Amino acid sequence: MKTILLTILTITMSTSLFAGSAFQKDERLCKIFQEKASSYKKTMRNDAYAQATLQNYENKTKLFCK
Repeated sequence: MKTILLTILTITMSTSLFAGSAFQKDERLCKIFQEKASSYKKTMRNDAYAQATLQNYENKTKLFCK
């Protein structure tokens, strides 16, 4: 019985730690992609590749900044 309770407790703790770190990771990536998109807009060229790169940064920003 003690083994089962210990296993359940361990799983619960590891799951909660993982969920917290995932949120922090998303928050950090949100800031990074916001900065990348902002600085890229200031210096980007006027061609299809540059537009695709900017669109990718904006998509990543939307993904991580929920």
